[in-house]
Amino acid sequence: MNSSLTKVALVTGAGTGIGKAAAKALLHGGFRVVLTGRNLEKLNLAIQEIGGSHLDCLAVACDVGQPEEVKRLFSEITQHFGRIDVLFNNAGMGAPAIPMEELSYEQWMNVVNTNLCGAFLCSQEAIRMMKAQSPQGGRIINNGSISAHAPRPMSAPYTTTKHAISGLTKTIALDGRPFNIACGQIDIGNAATEMTERMAAGIMQADQSIKVEPRMDVKHVGQAVLHMAQLPLESNILSMTIMATNMPFVGRG
Repeated sequence: MNSSLTKVALVTGAGTGIGKAAAKALLHGGFRVVLTGRNLEKLNLAIQEIGGSHLDCLAVACDVGQPEEVKRLFSEITQHFGRIDVLFNNAGMGAPAIPMEELSYEQWMNVVNTNLCGAFLCSQEAIRMMKAQSPQGGRIINNGSISAHAPRPMSAPYTTTKHAISGLTKTIALDGRPFNIACGQIDIGNAATEMTERMAAGIMQADQSIKVEPRMDVKHVGQAVLHMAQLPLESNILSMTIMATNMPFVGRG
C-alpha cells in the first residue's frame, strides 16, 4: 500500500458489491476511506475484508436519502479526517421487475430517494467541504448505469434515476469548475455481485426471452474507480463505461 495516506475518499453503499470493491481499490491505492451504508456491522466487516484499520478507514451508518443523516455523515468525516478529496456516489437499489403500472408509490420513491436524492445530498455536502478546504477542490464520481443508455424491461424507477444521474454529473462538472471540483460518471454492466446474480441464472431480454448474461469480476470496477480518482484535478473522465465484454448491450445483443 502507498505509505502516504493523505487523500480521503468516501464510498456510499460500501458494505457489499461494487462499493466494497471500490473501497478496497481506493485504500490500496493510497486513500484513507470512509465507508457508509445502512448496516454498520456490514461496513465494519467490509473494513476487515479489504485490509483496513481504524487508522485508514472509518465506518459510518447512514441512509443517504435522509438529509439529516447525510449531514451527520459529513460532520463525522470532518471531525475524523478533516477533508474529502473523492466522493463515490455508489449507493443504489432497484424495484421489483414488474410492469410499471403495478409499482406502488413507495417502491418508486425508495429507488428515487436512494439512487438520486442520495447522490444529490452527498454531492451537496461534499461540494461544501471541497470549496471550503485547503487545498480547495476534489472529485465526485457518480455510479450511473448502462441503463442510462439502454434500459431493461420493467425497470422504470432504476432506469429513470440513472438517466437523472447523467444530468447531475454534467451539472456538477460544470458548476464545480470555478472551485477545482471535477465530476465524472461510471456506467457499469454486469459486475459479478449479489445484485447481478439473477443475470447468471437468466434474465429477461427486450424480446421477452430469458437468457444467461456474462458477468465480470467486480475488482475490475474497483480498479476503474481508482483510475478515475487518481487523476490530477486538471483532468477528468466525464463518462466511462465498463462492462462484461460479451453481455448484450451494444448492437442488437
